[in-house]
Amino acid sequence: MGEKKICLIDVDGTLVDYSGNLPQSAVDAVRAARANGHEVYACTGRSKAEMYQNILDIGLDGMIGGNGCYIESHDDVVFHQLIPADEERRLVDWLNARGLAFYLECNSGLYGSPTFREDGRETMRLYAKGKGKPEEVYSKMEVTDAFPEMIFGADPYRDDVNKVSFILKSYQDHLDSAAAFPDLKAGTWGGKGEAALFGDLGVKDITKAFAVGKLCQWLDADPADTIAFGDAKVDIPMFEACGQSCCMGSGGDEAKAAADYVTDDVDKDGLAKAFAHFGLV
Repeated sequence: MGEKKICLIDVDGTLVDYSGNLPQSAVDAVRAARANGHEVYACTGRSKAEMYQNILDIGLDGMIGGNGCYIESHDDVVFHQLIPADEERRLVDWLNARGLAFYLECNSGLYGSPTFREDGRETMRLYAKGKGKPEEVYSKMEVTDAFPEMIFGADPYRDDVNKVSFILKSYQDHLDSAAAFPDLKAGTWGGKGEAALFGDLGVKDITKAFAVGKLCQWLDADPADTIAFGDAKVDIPMFEACGQSCCMGSGGDEAKAAADYVTDDVDKDGLAKAFAHFGLV
């Protein structure tokens, strides 16, 4: 099977489809690769609390979460960079003053603002529609369907926040958030460009690529022995940081152009086919 490889797998759109379906072929491929002596890590924008049980049950060597702000390897916390508590408090106050519903992404859980359950209903339905869910599903969707374990009513002033996501009333909210919080990294998700549904703010100058380097240092591994698997523009820095890279056939054009290899769609056994291509199984 060749030299030991370290595999970094994006979750949404790569390990699972955007409806959260996990192909059995992907589970089998990950387990077979680990049995062959390779290591496999999730590398995702999700915080640890969003790593659903079906993903954890696969058996992984660790994870990179929050797009790089959290690194865990064999139950050891390698790195964890949080939004400073004073900045988090100012951000919560700013969002409340603008009437923007939000949730706090922490390893201990997802904490929704008082209005997120109500204000987020239509936004989550639009998000689900955009991800291809059928009308009979998205038309009746509630926030608690998308985030079944979201916690409401907790104190929003916290010192353990990885990232904050908030509903955009307009694209200007994103632009204003970037201007108001220059020490944080501002982004959007849920749609392309000005059609984005959510804004988010997280730790600045940290990416999946940064985290890959940190993990390799911890493992005393050569980055040349890493393989990145992803599907989106956010994965491109990870592709560039790793020795080899693979984009899913169902991924975006920019990510495909940046990858060394393009496999099949996520729901057509694409990850398993990629593992075979790279000689992991």
